[in-house]
Amino acid sequence: MTQTALILGGRGKIGHHATCAFQNAGWQVLQYDRAKDDLNTLAANADVIVNGLNPPAYHDWANTIPAITKQVIAAAKINDATVIIPGNVYNFGKTPGTWDENTPQLPCSRKGRIRVEMEQSYRASGVRTIVLRAGNFLDPERNGCIGSLMLFRAISRGKITYAGRHDARQAYCYLPDWARAAVMLAEMRKELAGFEDVPLGGHAFTAVQLQTHLTARLGRPVKIVNFPWWIMTLAAPFWELAREMREMRYLWSVDHQLGTDKLHRLLPDFIPSSMAEVMEAALPTEIRPDHAMAAEQRGAVTP
Repeated sequence: MTQTALILGGRGKIGHHATCAFQNAGWQVLQYDRAKDDLNTLAANADVIVNGLNPPAYHDWANTIPAITKQVIAAAKINDATVIIPGNVYNFGKTPGTWDENTPQLPCSRKGRIRVEMEQSYRASGVRTIVLRAGNFLDPERNGCIGSLMLFRAISRGKITYAGRHDARQAYCYLPDWARAAVMLAEMRKELAGFEDVPLGGHAFTAVQLQTHLTARLGRPVKIVNFPWWIMTLAAPFWELAREMREMRYLWSVDHQLGTDKLHRLLPDFIPSSMAEVMEAALPTEIRPDHAMAAEQRGAVTP
């Protein structure tokens, strides 16, 4: 019997790739449009709800995240649907190391506390929930991801723009990988616990490692330049995004990666993209090496 996935935020990064992955796996896919759809009506036919809703520019998280959470929980209860959430690493604070489902969640930022409270709300609701936790999104379509907005904003001039310590590992997430893993977890959801925290680990690298790889891959020198935080400081009083980005600046200097043990245990057949694919995912099209064949061999959706 065909299963149905309801995608919230279908025009965003998560929603777009989730739509492709669920359709590719043979699911019926419904997309929720806030401007015209009633969420509860759509949810009545949903087996899985992928919550890709995220206020742009971190707008008013303290109010919008709880409101969205309450709405999604209510919708999921209509048809006993499983909710899949793209978790992040804001929950873990400033302690460096490998972060996984067993790491104490001690957020040091307001946004981190909001994310912890959001996950606790899902856990307490009784709604079957999968938090598929990931690092910085890298999108091969360059749809407003950290690669297009920051890392590769000046790559045509041979520069990587970096926001913190050049030797601190950062966790990254190739979005087609996230979507494929989400489908695989959705298909085994009845075998899982009522609340699952699943880190999508395996891809973490420093600015220096990225520089070394791209210098070799592009065949020309690539240098690292520092992100101009001083501009964000000046703009913060009247530019919301600048103010919100400054709060998360610390994370770029905390050496971290996400663990892989739980994902490997739950999804032993999941084949992640190579590190090279992830590092090159958000390069501008005109200079990005072609990885379409590798993606096809893994059975991934190439957007």
